[in-house]
Amino acid sequence: MSKVIVIDDEPFILMMIEDKLKKAKIDVTTLRESRNALAVIRQHKPELIILDWMMPELSGIDLCKMIKADPELKDIPIFMLTAKGQDSDEQQGIQCGVSRYITKPFSPRSLLEMVQETIGKS
Repeated sequence: MSKVIVIDDEPFILMMIEDKLKKAKIDVTTLRESRNALAVIRQHKPELIILDWMMPELSGIDLCKMIKADPELKDIPIFMLTAKGQDSDEQQGIQCGVSRYITKPFSPRSLLEMVQETIGKS
């Protein structure tokens, strides 16, 4: 079963994404904090990470940089899911190494399609 980790401090977003992915038979781990996310990512070795930018403690951009700097994790695709919709924000996300930059509000169905395309599951 494909593994995806979703990190977002908004419970509704986590619940919505988790529900959509589980219905598609995708194993989902959700985290409301970014603080211990690196340890969870190392433990689970997901095929994809969906990451919110604006998080307390450690921003999604900072966590993205840490993931991409880790030789064991650097090849895991990252979707940045954020309310930051400026072109400069998207550029910063792309420079950090995100595979997809998705602004909120978003379509859960479209997100599922992008996830399936990325992890090779339909």
